Amino acid sequence: MRQKLSLWFGATLCAALMNAPVIAQSNSALKNYPDKPIRLVIPYPPGGATDVIGRIMAQELSKTLNQQVVPDNRAGDSGNIGADMVAKAPADGYTLLMGALTSHAINTNLEKDKIKYNLEKDFTPVAIVGVVPLVFVVNPSVPVKNMKEFIAYAKANPGKLTFASSGAGAPQRLAMEMFRYQLGLDLLHVPYKGSGPAMTDLVGGQVLTMSETVPAALQFIQAGQLRPLAVTTAKRISQLPEVPTVTEATGLPNFDVVSMFGIEAPAGTPQAIVYKLSSDIKTILQRPDVQERMLAAGVYVNYLSPAESSKRITRELNMWAKVVKDANIKAD
Repeated sequence: MRQKLSLWFGATLCAALMNAPVIAQSNSALKNYPDKPIRLVIPYPPGGATDVIGRIMAQELSKTLNQQVVPDNRAGDSGNIGADMVAKAPADGYTLLMGALTSHAINTNLEKDKIKYNLEKDFTPVAIVGVVPLVFVVNPSVPVKNMKEFIAYAKANPGKLTFASSGAGAPQRLAMEMFRYQLGLDLLHVPYKGSGPAMTDLVGGQVLTMSETVPAALQFIQAGQLRPLAVTTAKRISQLPEVPTVTEATGLPNFDVVSMFGIEAPAGTPQAIVYKLSSDIKTILQRPDVQERMLAAGVYVNYLSPAESSKRITRELNMWAKVVKDANIKAD
């Protein structure tokens, strides 16, 4: 027994000694962090959900860290330019990505030959901060009042229902593709360069249906210019409490699609810095005033720790890989 305890103690001590330099290095990195401004790269133009969330987080982190966190819009190539920039940045905690993680996960699967970064290997998740629900809407000219009528109408008119999206690899498109595939519907995809043009044509009747983020669709729903059929979340949402979920409306099990947003650091960033940032973000997101500002932008606060974020990103990648493969979805 003494021999076993001795061996166990020796192995434990050896492991502790081997890890000591890593822990010391991590603690050393945190000692003066941050002692200069932090750049938060937003890989989309100003005005969109990623930009709004990024600017809220930058403002609040600046206060908490007593150091300027500077939003840096690096738009282009569906968010890939900014993401690639952060993936290649020094892993010192001074360059972070405000990621539209659902979009990045979709792009990873839809544009494998084009993406220059690896979403799992090139980043260290700091925190998932929130999600934006989607809602299925139709132009009022479509003679349906609920999702069951929509499905019946689509099956009776194969290939005639056009659905818009804000881009070929957008969550809006993939949510509709998942829905279409699971129910065996023949719908025609019409991609646009952004939600604005897509919503304009949907309201005008040039296209007939769409899965869109709630913030982009809400004003048109409230004005009676679009008819909501179902939200894509697992539970009903406070902004559209009378609108059923897809599962409620159709019986499709476990249909839960949101646009997810989070902060990532380059792979290799010291754990102490990652955990500090994540802890500060958690505290910020618990404040009612921050939650109200996020909800005003259509974002439901949903903090996840670094480990939880990593698991959720992997789940997102796997889900969209299956959808892209099963529905034979192409980027163009």
